[in-house]
Amino acid sequence: MLNILIKTFSELTTQELYGLLQLRSEVFVVEQDCVYQDIDGKDQIALHVLGFADDQLVAYTRVFKPEAYFKDASIGRVVVKKEARLFKHGYSIMEASIKAIATYYNETTIKISAQTYLNTFYTNLGFKAIGEEYLEDDIPHIAMVKN
Repeated sequence: MLNILIKTFSELTTQELYGLLQLRSEVFVVEQDCVYQDIDGKDQIALHVLGFADDQLVAYTRVFKPEAYFKDASIGRVVVKKEARLFKHGYSIMEASIKAIATYYNETTIKISAQTYLNTFYTNLGFKAIGEEYLEDDIPHIAMVKN
């Protein structure tokens, strides 16, 4: 069971910010061997959804209101610590993120840019693929929408 915290950028403690940046780097840069600009200037306008297990950050997303990233509300930087994935924390953090968009933005339509290999995961959460596969930072992605 995850303990979920939802915070704006200015509400994050220094430790929480360090932890989420460390987790994103650990998975997206090191594990996926992808050199890209993670710190993109959008964290300041996002809501941060942090998932803790035993006081350790193991899952995270950032969510955006409509027009902040895409036309629709969106969820990005979906990440779960490698050794915590067997506990299905990805579903918990995504469900909390979907709920946060409904609560904070009163929105139900959500667009994501999903790594293609996670298509089934996102489909299980109610997302549907739209358009063609594309490369983002040399990793195959597909746009997906949940209504």
